[in-house]
Amino acid sequence: MGFDGLPHALIPEEMPSPQRLRALFRYSLDSIPGPLGLLIEQRGLVRLLLRRDIVARTSGTILGGVWLLVQPALQIIGLWFFLHVVLRVRSPTHVPFTEYFLLGMVAWLFISEVLVRNLTVMVEFGPVYQRSIFPLPVLPLLPLLISGFVYGTVLVALGALFGGWTGALGAGVFLILLAFMLIPLSYLLAVLGLFVREARQVIPFVLTLLMYLTPVMYMPELMPQSLREWLVVNPLADVMAVLHALVQEMPMEAGSAWRLIGLTAVLWPLAWALFRRTESHMREAL
Repeated sequence: MGFDGLPHALIPEEMPSPQRLRALFRYSLDSIPGPLGLLIEQRGLVRLLLRRDIVARTSGTILGGVWLLVQPALQIIGLWFFLHVVLRVRSPTHVPFTEYFLLGMVAWLFISEVLVRNLTVMVEFGPVYQRSIFPLPVLPLLPLLISGFVYGTVLVALGALFGGWTGALGAGVFLILLAFMLIPLSYLLAVLGLFVREARQVIPFVLTLLMYLTPVMYMPELMPQSLREWLVVNPLADVMAVLHALVQEMPMEAGSAWRLIGLTAVLWPLAWALFRRTESHMREAL
């Protein structure tokens, strides 16, 4: 299904202009308490779905659910050995490059897994809600909760290892801020992945491209000044700047935080409104 399969979702064209504005305003007011209140209201269902997902992902393994933590931990150990022992990469700042890279890569894996999985989450759980009454807005939150637990645990552990209790606290604050940014993106991509199937192929490629354009595997100080100025148009570069400022006390421009706040404030009501308006069409799209 291409772009023609996406309904006129936000506000129907046949609705009079004053009613369209009131509808958009109503969705905007409901956008922040909506997802958060849903987690509290449906906490029993959320626990059940999380348990179901963990069992499905770890079924047949010896370690069971522990494997979810062991897998990224092994990745970190392998990357540490390659960068610190084999290559011995040097840093242009007071922060060792290995520590910078590992923190950034864990955060990137968290972001990437949440966004990519939300492209298919509505299809994946289709048999659950297609023929029954089900709170659909819960589903895009599941990848965030699962990946947040896995990679969040690793990120806080790295923060504590590299920066002590202040590093761990900074990592925890960063995870909370990042979650607020990922919630609207999760709803947006859940809709796109269901109605615009080409997005399932295009967006993972775009994320891979963005990884190389974002200071994850290199420090911004290593970039030419002419290219470094373009980082302001890359929100993920701002995410990395906030991460390293909170955990490793690296310098950060105030604009990085304000740009993320502005982007999140714009995306949250739009993504929530889009999801709620397309909700009635989702069973038809399967």
